[in-house]
Amino acid sequence: MAVPRNRLSNARKNSKRAHHAKKPKNLSVCSECGEQKLAHAMCNSCGTYAKRKVISTES
Repeated sequence: MAVPRNRLSNARKNSKRAHHAKKPKNLSVCSECGEQKLAHAMCNSCGTYAKRKVISTES
């Protein structure tokens, strides 16, 4: 098991974690209805995925 030789200061420890913050999810536009949706997911408003009707939505 690895043992650290010297203790990291708080500044060095926190600068290593500078890129660990959560990033916002990327939204794409539905090609059928134009609403925003998650990438590689079904559109919640019209029920299509990859230009196929997956779920019938009653308006």
